Amino acid sequence: MKPTVAVTHWVHPEVRAFLEKHSQVISNDTRESLSPIELRKRAALADGLMVFMPDRIDRTFLETCPNLKVISAALKGYDNFDIDACTERGIWFTIAKDALTIPTAELAIGLLLSLGRKMRDGDDLVRRGRFKGWRPILYGTGLQGSTVGLIGMGCIGQAVAQRLKGFDCQILYSDPHPLTEKEDQFFAAEQTSMHNVLVQSDFIVLSVPYRQATEHLIGTSQMERIKPGSLLINVGRGSVVDEKAIAQALRTGRLGGYAADVFEFEDWARPDRPKEIFPELLASELNTLFTPHLGSAIDQVRLDIAMEAARNIVSALHGDRPAGAINTPKPAPLDTIAN
Repeated sequence: MKPTVAVTHWVHPEVRAFLEKHSQVISNDTRESLSPIELRKRAALADGLMVFMPDRIDRTFLETCPNLKVISAALKGYDNFDIDACTERGIWFTIAKDALTIPTAELAIGLLLSLGRKMRDGDDLVRRGRFKGWRPILYGTGLQGSTVGLIGMGCIGQAVAQRLKGFDCQILYSDPHPLTEKEDQFFAAEQTSMHNVLVQSDFIVLSVPYRQATEHLIGTSQMERIKPGSLLINVGRGSVVDEKAIAQALRTGRLGGYAADVFEFEDWARPDRPKEIFPELLASELNTLFTPHLGSAIDQVRLDIAMEAARNIVSALHGDRPAGAINTPKPAPLDTIAN
């Protein structure tokens, strides 16, 4: 019999067709997440499992999946998944390594420009029938001659910096692992402290991963130091900021605007994660711009990511090391071996 593969979220027909050549597929043909009960029910039957951003896999979950040999994430970040537990139970865990960087950087630039130029407010003005021709209103902040600070200079931070080079702005960055002098010259970026990024930048872009050390990296004390009126853009992880502190800084005018593609409630790895976006942050009068985790929402990119995840599953089920593996499983314990 063919092995069974469960796919937790919708994928392109090409991905499903590829998996069906090698396995029996339990698919989710809706655009919504499965309930926790339904997800466990399907995973309990699976030899392979394809997971996505909303999913969370921990030790307790794995105890209900006796046949599971591989979990393949159709994403790059994996803080919602217990890799150590997978390794101990003899389960491969794989990721899509590098397909998300450029789309996320492009979205960061879009949010940065849209927030600075008040595009949301302009669109609302036109749609409400209040636009009667040019008026001296909605003056915003442009990139030319401004200072853009990047907190996080990994793959996404570097991709953002590369795309900013043509906008005639000064680029500062803060990262615990500075670039080489040659790389600084290539990106036309200057390495400095996070404090200097906060106090000097007109725009600040966050592309920091979620870790215990980065939780609420930007909170009340940082808002007290930030350059008055500056604009903050978050495309890293929601919990890197304290949404309550952001809302307060927006209300006082200390922070000029906030745009985000990620939110605290999405970070399942946090035991105290909120269940919703901080309500005051959604107040219509605040200068904010939000997108629903669109960083990788480019059709061809999502197809490529899911296909890479599917190939990782097939490789593992054929007894090979998957290209996207981030662990080396221990031999499966006797109590997890089927039959």
